[in-house]
Order: sequence, then structure tokens, then C-alpha cells
Amino acid sequence: MKRFCVTLFACALLLGAAAERTRAQAGSPDRTPPSYDMKAQALLDLADMEKKFVSLAQAIPARDYAWRPGPGVRSISEAYLHVADLNFQMPTTVGVAPAPGYVHKNFEISTTDKGQVVAELRQSFEYFRAFVGKMPNADFNKPEKTLGPDANEGDVVYLVIADDHEHLGQSVAYARIKGIVPPWTAEAERKREMAQRWPPGKAPLAF
Repeated sequence: MKRFCVTLFACALLLGAAAERTRAQAGSPDRTPPSYDMKAQALLDLADMEKKFVSLAQAIPARDYAWRPGPGVRSISEAYLHVADLNFQMPTTVGVAPAPGYVHKNFEISTTDKGQVVAELRQSFEYFRAFVGKMPNADFNKPEKTLGPDANEGDVVYLVIADDHEHLGQSVAYARIKGIVPPWTAEAERKREMAQRWPPGKAPLAF
């Protein structure tokens, strides 16, 4: 019984010490250095999204670009142009020169032409990636009061990437409704079927 009480007391002390450390950590600022380079990660993410947006936009027939899921909801062309508009617009909020020929007003409804929409998507991602690539690392922490009292220029990058991801999901949903499988999903399915049909070492000869 005595040994049990001693063990129980020791456990209580350990749990109390752990709880105290947790309270101390919660009350102090996190001074741990960032675990990854936001600039490099942002550029990788943007390149991947550009590839997906463009391939999905190319897979959708031109006749469907004016389709919208309901009244007051963006059409397919408007959803893509909204993404391009954001990519073009946000760098200008921190003083970067606008892309040649870009005008924000009515940009989302400026065209339903498939070729032009795809071109605008490409150019907008190229423009935004160039903006991020030229940003000194220190500027990610540079205050940017137009976005809020505690905002910085890194928030411009964060907001665009977050919004682009949201609309990539929207665009996938639009495509699925129209019976279009996203090209990257179709490619993954094709590779999986090939792997099941032809196990390693038994693949057919390529001619």
C-alpha cells in the first residue's frame, strides 16, 4: 500500500509539472524560428495551381464557359477571370506596377472567349509569381497598413494563395457538374490502372 501511494504521488508531481509547463508556454510568445521558407513554398504552390487551373480551363468545352450553376452565381468564365483578377490586382495594393493592359473594372465579365480566359489565367500567374520572386525575404514582414493595423506584405501572398485554392475547388466542382474529370485526377487514375494491369517488371515494351 505504501509503495502504491508513493507511485501515485510521483505521478501527480509529474502531471503537475507538465501542466505548469503548458501554462507557461501558453502565456509566452512563440519565439521558435519558422520551419520553412514561405517565399519558396509560395512559388511552388503557385506553380502547381497555375498548372491545374490552366489544364482544367483547357479541358472544359468553350460552349460551357457562359454556364453558371444558378442566378447570381459566377459563370465558369467569371470564376476563372476572378482568379486572374485577384492575381493581377493584389500586388498593385503594395505599389507594384500593374500588368500591361490590365484594368480591374469589369475584368471578371470582360470576356467569355475560352482562349482569352486561358491566356489571362496564364499571364496572371506569371505576373504574381514574378512579384513573389522579386520580394526580398525581409519584405514578408514589412508592415502594410492598407490591409489592416497588424498586416504585412506577406499577407498579400497568403491571401492570394488562400483565395486561389478556394476557387480551384470551386472550379473542380463546376467541371464535375459538367462531366469533366480534372486532368490531374484522370492522369493519376490512368497510372493506377496501369500499375494494377502491369505489375513492376511486367510492363509492356514501349515502341
